[in-house]
Amino acid sequence: MKGDLSRFGFATRAIHAGQAPDPVTGAVAVPIYQTSTFVHDELGVHKGFEYARVQNPTRFALEENVASLELGRTGHAFASGMAAIQALMTWLEAGDHVIVSRNVYGGTYRFFTQVLERYDLSFSWVDTTRTEAIEEAWTPTTKMVFLETPTNPLMEISDLAAVASLAHARDALLAVDNTFLSPYLQQPIAHGADVVVHSTTKYLNGHSDAIGGVLISNHEALSEWLYFVQKSAGAVMAPFDSFLVMRGIKTLPVRMERHERSAREIAGFLDQHAAVRSVLYPGLASHPGHELQARQARGFGGMISFDVGNFATAKKVLDRVQVMSLAESLGGVESLISHPASMTHASVPAEKRRELGLGDGIVRISVGIEDLEDLTRDLDHALA
Repeated sequence: MKGDLSRFGFATRAIHAGQAPDPVTGAVAVPIYQTSTFVHDELGVHKGFEYARVQNPTRFALEENVASLELGRTGHAFASGMAAIQALMTWLEAGDHVIVSRNVYGGTYRFFTQVLERYDLSFSWVDTTRTEAIEEAWTPTTKMVFLETPTNPLMEISDLAAVASLAHARDALLAVDNTFLSPYLQQPIAHGADVVVHSTTKYLNGHSDAIGGVLISNHEALSEWLYFVQKSAGAVMAPFDSFLVMRGIKTLPVRMERHERSAREIAGFLDQHAAVRSVLYPGLASHPGHELQARQARGFGGMISFDVGNFATAKKVLDRVQVMSLAESLGGVESLISHPASMTHASVPAEKRRELGLGDGIVRISVGIEDLEDLTRDLDHALA
C-alpha cells in the first residue's frame, strides 16, 4: 500500500503502516535485519544506516506502525516496557516532581520509589479519578502527570481530556500507560496526552513470546530527546522482537474484539456468582468509571479483577483452574490468571496495598480468546 495512510481505518493501518514491501525482493513481511552494523558506500556516504543500536529497518517499521495506531508524531521501541518508562523519565531533571495514579503496575511503583527517588525526583501518588486531587497535589516543580487508566489491577478510570487540560495549563506533560486497552480501544493522544507507553509484551504482541516496550510521542521536543536517548542509552528493541510485535499487531483488532466480548460475559458471570464479593470491570454498568470509559474509549478491554475475600480462597481458585494458566503478564491469546498482591504487585508494601484496597483476596484475569464456554466452566469449577 502506497501513500499517506492516515485516511484509512485502524485495521488497515495495523496491517500496512510502516510495512512497505521489501524493495529488493517484494517480500510482504518486513525482513528481520539481524545485523549489528551497515557497510558505507564510501567514507561519509551510506544508505541511512550505520549502526544497529541507532538505526535498524525492522525496528523503524514497528515504530512507524505504532505511531500511526496511537495518532502520534513518532514511535520509539525499547527492550521492555520498563525500559520504555525509564527512557521517558530521563526527560525529567533532579528536583522535578511527578503526579502518578495511586494504583499502577508494581514494577512502575518499584522503579519510581526505589530507583528514581535516589536521583532527587519526587512522586505524589494520587487518586487520579478525581481531577481535583491532581490539582491539589500540584507543586511549582511538577513537570509530568503519569496515568494508568484503567489502573492495574483495580480498574480505576481517569478523565484523559480533563487531566491533559490541567497539565498543559501548567506547562507539564501528560504521559499515559495504555497497555491495558491497546490503541484499538483507547487512543490517549486524541484526548490530549503528550506521550503514550505500552508494554508490547502484552496486547500488541499478543502471543506471549516477546518482551518489549514502546513510547509514542506527540511532543516535538520529547520526540527528539527520545531519539537521542535510544542512541545514548541503547535499550532498544531487537530486530527479531520487533518482527514478532509487528506480526502480532496485524491481528490486534480481531483479537481485542474477542478478548472484550468474552470479558464482558465473564464479568457478568462473576458478578452474579455467590462466591465472588465484587467484580472490578469497567464494562459493568455498576462500575464507577463506566460512563467515562464509554465516552473516552471504544471499549472496556479484556482485563477483569474480582475479590473472593481472602488469600486462602484466592489460592484455592488459582490452584483449581485448568484452562486458565496461573502466570504473570497479560494480553496473550491464552487466558492468564494471577494473584496481584503476591505476584505483579508484590513490590508494593502491604500497608500501601491495604490503603489502595488491593486485598489478598483479589484475583486478576487476562481473558484470552479460547471458547467462552470453556473459560466460564473453568471459573465455575474453580469457584465451587
